[in-house]
Amino acid sequence: MNYLDTPDHTRGASLFVDDLPVTTDCLYAALFVSPIPHGRIQKLHISNAQKCDGVVKILTAKDIPGENQIGNIILDEQLFAEEFLYFVGQPVALVVAVTDKQARYAVTQIQMEVEKIPTVFDARKAAEKGQLIAPSRTLCIGDMDSVWSRCTTVVKGTVESGGQEHVYLEPQSVVVFPEEKQGLKIISSTQSPTTVQRITARVLGLPMNKIEVEVRRIGGAFGGKEEQATSYAVMAALAASKIQRPVKLILNHDEDMRLTGKRHPYSSDFKIGIDSDKKIIGYEVTYYQNAGAAADLSTSILERTLLHSTNTYFIPNVRVTGLSCRTNCVPNTAFRGFGAPQAMFVMESAICKIAEISGVPVWEIQQHNLLSEGDAFPYGAKAQNCHALRSFEAAIDQFHFDEVTQKIETYNSLNHTSKRGYAIMPICYGISFTSKFLNQAGALLHIYIDGSVSVSTGAVEMGQGVFTKVRKIVAQTLSIPEDRIIINSTNTRTVANTSPTAASTATDLNGMAARFAALAVLDRLKGVAASILSCEKVDLKITDGNVFCKGLKTDLTWSILVNKSYFSRVNLSAQAFYATPHIYYDKAIEKGQPFSYYVYGAAIIEVTLDCLRGTYTIDSVRIVHDAGKSLAPLVDQGQVEGAVVQGIGWMTIEELLYGENGCLLTDSLMTYKVPDIHFAPRELEVVFLDNADNPNAVLQTKGIGEPPFMYGIGAYFAIMQAMKAYKKDKPAFFRAPLTHEKVLMFLHGQQR
Repeated sequence: MNYLDTPDHTRGASLFVDDLPVTTDCLYAALFVSPIPHGRIQKLHISNAQKCDGVVKILTAKDIPGENQIGNIILDEQLFAEEFLYFVGQPVALVVAVTDKQARYAVTQIQMEVEKIPTVFDARKAAEKGQLIAPSRTLCIGDMDSVWSRCTTVVKGTVESGGQEHVYLEPQSVVVFPEEKQGLKIISSTQSPTTVQRITARVLGLPMNKIEVEVRRIGGAFGGKEEQATSYAVMAALAASKIQRPVKLILNHDEDMRLTGKRHPYSSDFKIGIDSDKKIIGYEVTYYQNAGAAADLSTSILERTLLHSTNTYFIPNVRVTGLSCRTNCVPNTAFRGFGAPQAMFVMESAICKIAEISGVPVWEIQQHNLLSEGDAFPYGAKAQNCHALRSFEAAIDQFHFDEVTQKIETYNSLNHTSKRGYAIMPICYGISFTSKFLNQAGALLHIYIDGSVSVSTGAVEMGQGVFTKVRKIVAQTLSIPEDRIIINSTNTRTVANTSPTAASTATDLNGMAARFAALAVLDRLKGVAASILSCEKVDLKITDGNVFCKGLKTDLTWSILVNKSYFSRVNLSAQAFYATPHIYYDKAIEKGQPFSYYVYGAAIIEVTLDCLRGTYTIDSVRIVHDAGKSLAPLVDQGQVEGAVVQGIGWMTIEELLYGENGCLLTDSLMTYKVPDIHFAPRELEVVFLDNADNPNAVLQTKGIGEPPFMYGIGAYFAIMQAMKAYKKDKPAFFRAPLTHEKVLMFLHGQQR
């Protein structure tokens, strides 16, 4: 099955926001932002900029007719700074001009007098000062007071994981068209059309029905456009509303890297204990999350960190605490995995450390502690349809793990300046929004007189193939060819109150809503067919566009049936709604069932280390992944492969560096390194777990976007194993990313 947009992408015919034709009166906007991380605005000088050629208007907080507030979960972020500055890149003013070049030049003519205020960039220091986004949260299960005395080995450690730049192909982009009666049409590169609609209405002081948000497709997001696309859409909407002309705001890639939030850096302390049977019986961890200067989605991301603290292991005694710390960094935001990768890295680091101290191979501790059916997570839910052990053992068997370890041992014994390493990375990832109310979706389906079908949902296509899957679901439900179905652009006028396309739930939610809509119309069509054929509806079946009665093919085809239904005045449209059942969570006691189901899997990673240069290659990643009953195996395989490489990048070469003043130093692809074709694994094999149908999602499938990212974490431990094969006397350390420089310092100098 082809990915829907492949032909147009290949020809360069796919339209993104900056490709859309605009009228000749369209204006262009550029941002003036804070050059310092913390301070008080004493005076803003815009007169010189106002005199620049082409400048139409300069907007500041004073021009906002509604609330100067774009916070979603917590109301703590202004659209434009009024008195205080909290991070480098905080928007202060918007210049609107006839051309993009004129707007950008005018920005350079704005001056601002500021009083600097001391800054905090470190999450732990922010916690010491009591600078928290929200009160800390703790999950606990078992008896943590007595468990340590029952352990044969107990170790403690500290884990650091850095941020990560999204590097989506299409930067933050929006164009806004004013309409009659104060209306606005916003075409935005956003994962959250309804959030854009709602926050725009708040800032402009308008009802939401005045704001239309449309998204045809976006050029990648990885979470970076779930929340952070909103501010740019709102600023452009404010300008279009004030001037009553179309306004376009497009960041260039360097701007995008400087101004937008990243994956949250975490600093964490752990304590872990095992008994004589290699069972982990005690685990305690405290996470210090660097949220940045405003909440954004930090509290929800930290919640998922807590919920995924034990990864795919059953540990009877657990206490995990999370602190979301307010610093003077740009507000950090959603990124593929949404807090779970940070938790799993700590868990695997703890296992690595206790394996090092106890002399037991890491993979043995992993295997001895995998979840089984009915085991409890720290938040009380029970593992159901659990494929943790089956995935792990399938990987060991299919990829000949015994041979892998033997070959690596032989290689290391024969080579002094080159060493190899391996790691197994098992995963368990919960699918659902942890905020229960977001687990809902709507769909609108029309069948036209000629039998063609139009489907609208709240899902945003961003390269992950959700439109392809929704079309597949509708085609399979109606039993007609896929080329008779079109999936429309996402629009808040067509489908209202949409949830973000995030959390690997887009197909689950929107696909199920589309299926319900298709079933509703299909039932009406069967009623018409039953009347024509003088038979019961239960005896009818439509297969491959033909109508069968009691298994016998009739003269009725799909097209004829649709046409006759129209002339019989039968409704050929349906709106449907789906809400994920059986999920709940009580934050007062930190217990509940927050996820509809779990995705499992295991990867075996092999690496080779050049011990003289400190460089390494990722030789192979071989994965057994639990995808349920895949709707689109090629699409899912692509998602797994891309996620793995992105995860490896986070663990290895993607390093964000900042100056003392809080300015991002790695603000271009010249200085921020991402995996390319030469760095990617030499071999990448993905096998989907057999007989893993999922009863809790549409057509037995499973969410695919985020879980495979966690396989990349294994690269860190494979490299560390190779490092320790060369330097056996040095203890492992856990500070990602594990850059070539850090490796070299470990091998030949002092590790940093």
